[in-house]
Amino acid sequence: MIDATRGLLEQLATTVLGRRRESELVLAALAADRHVLLEGPPGTGKSTLLRAVSEGLGVGFVLCEGNAELTPARLVGHFDPARVLSEGYDPAVFLDGPLVAALRAGSVLYVEELNRVPDETLNVLVTVMSERLLTVPRLGQVAAEPGFRIVAAMNPFDAVGTARISQAIRDRMCRLALGYQSSAEEVAIVAARTGAEPDPWLTQVVEVVRRTREHPDLRSGSSVRGAIDLVQVAASLAPLRAASASDPALGLDAALLALSGRIEVREGSGRTAEDVVEELWWSVLGRPAAEDAVPSGKAPSPAADDHRAPHPTSSRAMPPTSG
Repeated sequence: MIDATRGLLEQLATTVLGRRRESELVLAALAADRHVLLEGPPGTGKSTLLRAVSEGLGVGFVLCEGNAELTPARLVGHFDPARVLSEGYDPAVFLDGPLVAALRAGSVLYVEELNRVPDETLNVLVTVMSERLLTVPRLGQVAAEPGFRIVAAMNPFDAVGTARISQAIRDRMCRLALGYQSSAEEVAIVAARTGAEPDPWLTQVVEVVRRTREHPDLRSGSSVRGAIDLVQVAASLAPLRAASASDPALGLDAALLALSGRIEVREGSGRTAEDVVEELWWSVLGRPAAEDAVPSGKAPSPAADDHRAPHPTSSRAMPPTSG
């Protein structure tokens, strides 16, 4: 058993980069039949880690997207209204929700964005975690088959649109905090996801994304997904402009497209997301010389390049004299 687990860890290391410790802890918690709460910012590999662990263990995996519209009925399931009219409240006409499906199959129920779920829905999970049993009106009791566990993921509380979850939930789950991986690991992730070479340009792209997470004008920065999109957009844009994907001006346009919607500017900063992305881009790649600088995707205008325009008092600007 230990050898098999170690073999699984080695397998996970090739799928979930930079998460050896976290893989060990999740495996240990699931082996101990515990429920787990994965807490960390978006893009830190919470879903990827759990999917890989579940697949490696050979256990079922039921996904439940957490949001404000996740009612108890959507989580548990409901009777088909049309069939109830003709067949009555027969168990055969009950449509399993993700919770009942996971209970019956002895699978892992993965609840994303736990701290966006309404309290009345979370209360259903409290009962199941305590009793391993769910009572559904007109259906009866649904007992958890061996292997059933709940693993939930949540963003930090200060993320927009999140709320604190109750102590009753926390008391029934083991919590694992995940932060961002190291720079080298994020470069490896982007290279693996895009097929790009882990060269200096790719390292610079990752550095731009990492700096969004600590910029004083930003409330929240981009995850590694921003770097992945940036690289892929630059690769697609390059042939359209007959330029290299690593061209700084082309890369800036790709950065604006990939990152401006992912970052959140602090209120009162007086800046736009585009301002911050452009600042970070040139701070990492180095702004080109003034005579070569071209606004991203645009030709220079006379107003922006007035040192090349004729002065109104120069001979080129004077009208010709007569005679």
